[in-house]
Amino acid sequence: MSNECASLDALLREATARLAAAGSPSARLDAEVLLCHLLEVDRTWLYTWGDREAGAALQARFDALLARRETGEPVAYLTGEREFWGLSLATEPSTLIPRPDTETLVEVALEKAVASFGRLLDLGSGTGAIALAMASERPGWRVLGVDLRHEAVALGERNAARLGIPNVAFRQSDWFAALGQEKKAGERFDLIVSNPPYLADDDPHLVRGDVRFEPRSALVAGDGGLADLRHLAREAREHLAPGGWLLLEHGAQQGVAVREALVDAGYETVVGRGDLAGRERVSLGCWPGG
Repeated sequence: MSNECASLDALLREATARLAAAGSPSARLDAEVLLCHLLEVDRTWLYTWGDREAGAALQARFDALLARRETGEPVAYLTGEREFWGLSLATEPSTLIPRPDTETLVEVALEKAVASFGRLLDLGSGTGAIALAMASERPGWRVLGVDLRHEAVALGERNAARLGIPNVAFRQSDWFAALGQEKKAGERFDLIVSNPPYLADDDPHLVRGDVRFEPRSALVAGDGGLADLRHLAREAREHLAPGGWLLLEHGAQQGVAVREALVDAGYETVVGRGDLAGRERVSLGCWPGG
């Protein structure tokens, strides 16, 4: 792109063609988001003022981002942010990119978080998306997000600060390993939620699209993708209050296996929930005694 008199609309048309040729399934949207990021405006502004001229400096910066996107690098890493549940979250290559599918997990969790006060644990919090969504919707609840990677913990804390959400904290932990103090004190969580790694190591999704750039450790689990899901079903029992719920996000073909694991571990009222596309996305069970 070198035409100094090019309008923003012209830049978008050329960028859309480039990204479509590179295989992006959302070429126009990608181009708009990247250009809005550089201009620090929203897409409505872009639609209104698309006839404005783009200077050479803007074109050069836009071209650099497009070149990276053409290689498949995720837009959320290029802009450093992604919206989830109406919250603008900072993103980093050290964490998974929050996806709309995971909003199903938040929806189900909100249905279970009916009390004014409670405690929620988000396992493998990444950007903090689930924990922050729940904390924003349930200000009377205390929410804890844990992640194995210290980079993710720092990112979650940074997102909480920039969003001004006070009732959430983040801690480094290998699943439940750092929660021994709570266990000894007799404290339990009313809700435990997780979007754990659930892809098999030979899953074809790992070599396509944005997933190629995301941390493999946050995507892949042993036992055909079921190892972490089964581990959480077993271990969450020691950290749930009587009548508390465990909610697990999983792949579309894993629902039966996950619900079997929940039943085998002693959970009651075990059910599955689909996402907006009708694919099985979340399985949940209630720990008896409530």
